[in-house]
Amino acid sequence: MRKLAIFVLVFSISFIAQAQNPEPLFIGDKAPNILALDQFEQRISLKDHLENGPVIVVFYRGQWCPHCNRHMSNLQDSLQMIRDAGANVIAITPEKGEKIDKTIQKSGATFSIIYDENHRIMDKYHVTFKLSGWKRFIYGIVGININKASGNKDSALPIPATYIIAQNGTVFSSHFNEDYSERMPVKEILVILSKMR
Repeated sequence: MRKLAIFVLVFSISFIAQAQNPEPLFIGDKAPNILALDQFEQRISLKDHLENGPVIVVFYRGQWCPHCNRHMSNLQDSLQMIRDAGANVIAITPEKGEKIDKTIQKSGATFSIIYDENHRIMDKYHVTFKLSGWKRFIYGIVGININKASGNKDSALPIPATYIIAQNGTVFSSHFNEDYSERMPVKEILVILSKMR
């Protein structure tokens, strides 16, 4: 019970007092290219994907985050509708392959998930922030080891942002909120995609 109370406390304040000040990409900004391997060992290029239609780029913190798992599950549940609208989904996480496997188990995700080694993509999209020492300590109490999961040493996580990228490579719509519990609803994504046709 005590661990649960600490866990709730961590999640209720985890968007406060971050070490960096991430800033979102704005509507009309050129989206940085993504070039990496997904969980299927397939080469993923944002530029190539955009040749087929809009791309939804989603950043999530990890399989330990229930809000992330719920959002990933919601995306999966509506994946066919997203694809029918001509779009694709690419999810990006600082967690390595074995943790991505856990995300897939928890969410059923079948779309591309990329391990962002050394948070290079996160940095390009300006979503990176780093946990303070005391938050690392509290996360550790409840069994969350950010650095072990990512292979890094700087406790970096992304703001769980969503960017809808138009075929011309610019940001058409976005959701960027330091409150980790707030995500772009899939219903809103589908409405936006309908306006892009």
